[in-house]
Amino acid sequence: MRKEWFLRWSFFVFGLLVLGLGAALTIEGKLLGASPWDVFHYGMFLQLGLTIGTWSIIVGFLLLTAASIATKKSPKIGAFLNMLLLGLFIDFFMWLLPNTDSLIGALLFFILGVILMGYGVGLYVSADLGSGPRDSIMLLIMDKTGWSIQWVRNGMEALVLILGWALGGPVGVGSVMIAFFLGPIVGFSLPQCKTLLKYLLVKKEQQKLTA
Repeated sequence: MRKEWFLRWSFFVFGLLVLGLGAALTIEGKLLGASPWDVFHYGMFLQLGLTIGTWSIIVGFLLLTAASIATKKSPKIGAFLNMLLLGLFIDFFMWLLPNTDSLIGALLFFILGVILMGYGVGLYVSADLGSGPRDSIMLLIMDKTGWSIQWVRNGMEALVLILGWALGGPVGVGSVMIAFFLGPIVGFSLPQCKTLLKYLLVKKEQQKLTA
């Protein structure tokens, strides 16, 4: 059991690390536009200071609090760590990555960033340790309204994109591309990550039995 939890938490944390790197790459490639939520975080950074990762944490905390009040349930530790670690990883990689002002550099950053975001989500979701704050509020809205996941997700992202644009965040063709391509990448990466985790868990169990 201890080894299983170690593997799951490894997938969870590494997934958030990869997701943070992907988000930072798309933000650095902002000539093409960032993801809707990062457009909003970037806009808050422009208007009020702090860092993009800090705004990711603050917004996540507010969403978790709203979901907890509405459901009258405390957030799972995975949701809280998702909120905290993702913001810290974004800020770390924003500090580490070089700036790019060329269109080719922005394009390379953007493409790599979107792929990494998709695999980061696949890794942390496959660990099954709790959804992030944005997914928590999405599921709450679905539960309360009966609307489909597609309408709720698209509606939330459209709203934050408009708010982020109004705050001066980097909106561009890349923002639309992320909305269209991130989902299919996650649909491809998530089964792979689940299969890998299952394989590692079975391998650990076999080693335990033969030891």
